[in-house]
Amino acid sequence: MKKISVLTALLLTACVTINIYFPAAAAEKVADEIIKDIQSETPKKAEPKPKAGLSGWQLSLYRMIDGAISLAISSAQAGEADLSIDSPDIRRLRATMEKRFATLQVFYGNGSVGIKSDGMLAVRDPANIALKDKNQINKLIAAENADRMALYQAIANANGHPEWAAQIKSTFAGQWISNAQSGWWYQSAGTWKQK
Repeated sequence: MKKISVLTALLLTACVTINIYFPAAAAEKVADEIIKDIQSETPKKAEPKPKAGLSGWQLSLYRMIDGAISLAISSAQAGEADLSIDSPDIRRLRATMEKRFATLQVFYGNGSVGIKSDGMLAVRDPANIALKDKNQINKLIAAENADRMALYQAIANANGHPEWAAQIKSTFAGQWISNAQSGWWYQSAGTWKQK
């Protein structure tokens, strides 16, 4: 009987609850970075090519050292929450959204398209849209909204917490609006306002 109570006591003391809290500040930082990147009008710089003088094993050695240093630095900064935004899905979605932005920017600028309070896009002023452009705008909005939802889920998945997708969406909603350019329309408390 004593063995069971000692074992039970050990098991009870070994039970530790770990609460994983959503890193809201890190999510805002990530949202700003991604949105600014998508809305950037400057072309991306190509990654520098390795110097011709380095052999394959030297380059591999440098990459391993760089990885070890990065690991040590990230371990030292463990107190600050961080979200990973590097996965094949995230890179693909960002690239698609960047390409689409040039076309959407025209419709943001003329007030045809606005950002809803949930961060999704909507036709704001259908009268502003030429008949020949209506189909294109509807397709653009549908594609952009689908990619935004997929991006939020991809970020949640890349961080091992698929259940964070709704919180990531909510964080991005505020950041889409705060990063809107002057003259763009957004929804607040059910009313359209111009930034």
